[in-house]
Amino acid sequence: MAGGYEGFYESVGALVSGSVTYEFIVGELGRGAEWPYAGKPYWVLSSRELPLPGAEGTDIRIVREPIVELFDEMLASAGGKRLWVVGGGTVASQFADAGLLDEVRVTIVPVVLGVGKPLFERPLPSGAMRLGAVLPRRNGMVELDYEVDC
Repeated sequence: MAGGYEGFYESVGALVSGSVTYEFIVGELGRGAEWPYAGKPYWVLSSRELPLPGAEGTDIRIVREPIVELFDEMLASAGGKRLWVVGGGTVASQFADAGLLDEVRVTIVPVVLGVGKPLFERPLPSGAMRLGAVLPRRNGMVELDYEVDC
């Protein structure tokens, strides 16, 4: 997508993450940051009680049901736009296992981490991902767009 993050984010209608990603975001709010996803439903998959930030424009839905039971409601909340699975290999794996993942965008940031974090909790079947585009960005990042057949 030529517009980078801003263009992608405009195409997103709702977001979903696990509790670890959500807690990281809420932790950042403690440092004076605003809720980064204001005006968009944000689904959190968790079996625990989690704090809700008091930031303006939040629509946070903490749920315990399996993805397959929530998917239609999540998609409807996106209003015809994308449902973005934000961070976390466990959540992405749940979508892939249920056959509900159709695209994976990976942005490579030129920082030496020493170790990496898997995109998925477990390997996808062979041939499940096909590289569709490689998009270099002016800031040095590279976006890899994959089509997914699970």
